Amino acid sequence: MTPTGTSRTTSNGADPYREPEEPEGRCPVCRGAGWLSRRAPVGHPDFGDVFPCRCQEDETNLNRLQLLERYSGLPKKRLDRMTFDSFNRTVTGATGPQRATLRAAYTAAASFGASPEGWLLLTGNHGVGKTHLAVAVVAERIKRRGAAFFAFVPDLLDHLRAAFSPNSPVGYSQLFDQVKEAPLLILDDLGAESATPWAQEKLYQIVVHRHNSELPTLITTNLAMDDIEKLQPRMASRLKDSTVVNWVAMAAPDYRDAGKRRGA
Repeated sequence: MTPTGTSRTTSNGADPYREPEEPEGRCPVCRGAGWLSRRAPVGHPDFGDVFPCRCQEDETNLNRLQLLERYSGLPKKRLDRMTFDSFNRTVTGATGPQRATLRAAYTAAASFGASPEGWLLLTGNHGVGKTHLAVAVVAERIKRRGAAFFAFVPDLLDHLRAAFSPNSPVGYSQLFDQVKEAPLLILDDLGAESATPWAQEKLYQIVVHRHNSELPTLITTNLAMDDIEKLQPRMASRLKDSTVVNWVAMAAPDYRDAGKRRGA
């Protein structure tokens, strides 16, 4: 080579080799391609094929979690706060039998969250933790990559009424079918809705469809079964079906007043 064509590098060849730095946020395995090929001999089934990198799997899992959280209808902060681990089974001032009902409800909800089969009905006064356990079931299903739809009953009926409007972004039939066919439906605070004939009929249709199809359903209510029988005897008949429904009654002081009781 002529002097003008020689390399102008000043390195003497003794410098250690350094991998080129990857741009921030780019996967160091596939270097942002998203796919990898495997070293395989000619004739091997994997020869010439490409496979998704683990970074794609991580992104897919993250996207699925976000979709499941959005589908649930619950904010992430609530899902993170109301878990089985944070459920208080030893409420201050609760008697031994009352704590036994909390443990029984916790066990039933945890089992249901791990493998939703049949129905779970949680009854009890305000503040015993029914909604907490219902949200914990949703959080558990999301953690296990399962779908669950949470509906506060009065809000659900308001949404159904609004869906009749021509300006509604979601049609009534579409929304109603989504509720009826949800892989797991949580109806929170049954009985808190206005007891109009229309509301009672819509709820009864949802309950009947899911009962006949044996679709996993969790219901919380402050009403005793006698009260449900007076308001909606047809629905009460479904809820008393022990072949489908696991009915767990919870009894304890209002946990929201625990601080007041400790102060007293």
